[in-house]
Amino acid sequence: MGGKPGVLMAAVLSVLVLVTGCGRPEGAAADGRLAVVATTGMIADAVRNVGREHVEVTALMGPGVDPHLYKASQGDIARLTGAQVIFYNGLNLEGKIADILEKMGRSKPTVAVTAGIDPGRLLQPPAFAGHSDPHVWFDVELWMQTVDQIRDTLVAADPAHGAEYQAAAAAYRQELGDLHAYARTQLATIPPERRVLVTAHDAFGYFGRAYGVEVRGLQGISTTAEYGLGDVQGLVDVLVQRKIKAVFVESSVPRRSIEAVVQGARARGHEVQIGGELFSDAMGAAGTAEGTYVGMVRYNVDTIVQALR
Repeated sequence: MGGKPGVLMAAVLSVLVLVTGCGRPEGAAADGRLAVVATTGMIADAVRNVGREHVEVTALMGPGVDPHLYKASQGDIARLTGAQVIFYNGLNLEGKIADILEKMGRSKPTVAVTAGIDPGRLLQPPAFAGHSDPHVWFDVELWMQTVDQIRDTLVAADPAHGAEYQAAAAAYRQELGDLHAYARTQLATIPPERRVLVTAHDAFGYFGRAYGVEVRGLQGISTTAEYGLGDVQGLVDVLVQRKIKAVFVESSVPRRSIEAVVQGARARGHEVQIGGELFSDAMGAAGTAEGTYVGMVRYNVDTIVQALR
């Protein structure tokens, strides 16, 4: 995945780690809450649901940010250094900051939330160079396992509130169980022959497996992969031959990629609409329904059902 951080960045990181490596990390919550940094919004939301009033959570990547391409700023390194606990997705999602996360792990709990998932449940697309697909949050039942990882990490870091973390995690798992059932019920209302999801990049593999949806992406698992004319034409062939009426853009991927597919289909006499914008690698804005994991999944499901049913 990503390359080494620059010399200046590495020097800053080394100094910050040395300065804050012992005792209570500088930048920890002044009110006594556990200072937590999460890489993505989905992880940050899960930590807030489990930690509740006992944690102060900062997400490095905001709405519309592509984690595959994300590079840490000096401000991000300061936030990571000031955290008491760091959560990241793992499975090469944050490939360009992997070296920084590895260094942080030498001085504080730095936990991949996917570490506890049964490897047998992970998808390993042949085109992804032997790596597992990192987009596990699209299978809500699978994402529930990351809640356990978060819960156990918070209990170990702050045992005084362990019982509360346990109870909050159980309540959140129940909410996610209801969400999983909602997704299955709603997506089953789409006739099977229309249950084809065409998106800008191949982020919805777990979604397709969990909810019986055929998924086609223009780019590969990572947006670092380039697509060419052959990829566009191949996807156009699928749209025309199967008379698929809608494709979807993603909030964290430029629209031009999927618009090329729409134009290619039109050139062959097949009218395709953009069925809506889906949230794939990032959630919506804070304060909106899509700014939470549960709201994001419900929004995606409702958008897909409305366009394809």
